[in-house]
Amino acid sequence: MTLLEVDGIDVAYGDVQVIWDVSFSVSEGETVALLGANGAGKTTVLKTICGPLAPSAGTITFHGEPIGDLEQDEVVPKGVTHIPEGRDIFTESTVKENLRLGAYTNPDGMADQFERVYDVFPRLEERRGQQAGTLSGGEQQMLAIGRGLMSDPDLILLDEASLGLAPVLVEDVFDAIERINEEGTTVLLVEQDVNNALHIADRGYVLESGRLTLSGDAADLAEDERVAASYLGG
Repeated sequence: MTLLEVDGIDVAYGDVQVIWDVSFSVSEGETVALLGANGAGKTTVLKTICGPLAPSAGTITFHGEPIGDLEQDEVVPKGVTHIPEGRDIFTESTVKENLRLGAYTNPDGMADQFERVYDVFPRLEERRGQQAGTLSGGEQQMLAIGRGLMSDPDLILLDEASLGLAPVLVEDVFDAIERINEEGTTVLLVEQDVNNALHIADRGYVLESGRLTLSGDAADLAEDERVAASYLGG
């Protein structure tokens, strides 16, 4: 069953259009990768889905309900969580305080979600009283993902989860994303690490200069030379 449907959206920053006629879908239980080089428009698409931006044309529906004109604080309670590039954690607060803030739309389920997050990321439980700004980069990324899980979302939008991490930590993060999906949360993954993204994804889309140019099963895209070419601008 289709969970998210993006249909023919155009997006602009002021008078400058950056997304043209983009359409794609995400079904319940899938991990879908949105791939492309820097500046391709991937982050803009996520921001348009979750509220900070609105499409100038086209529609976005979630669970069959239009959400394209909603603000972010209206989208989150419907079951969409956005984990942005750069993590945006509260560095002066503890790990547990950061996680608690993620449950503001789900106060009744907070205890269960703490248990789930600590099960996926045992390191966060070990450091639950530690100031978030003192965590390593990998641990901060785990915290950002964990905070997103605290709202018990149906769909997680993950923006460059592996960016800037050491290879061993990249593997840990992708393992965690795979597990979160296996436990029932649908994932839309924006990622420059093509190999790892397509390894855990069911399907993928390639964005170039604000336009979708390729789509298909993840295994097929992993073998498609045009995917690598899109990162080199040709």
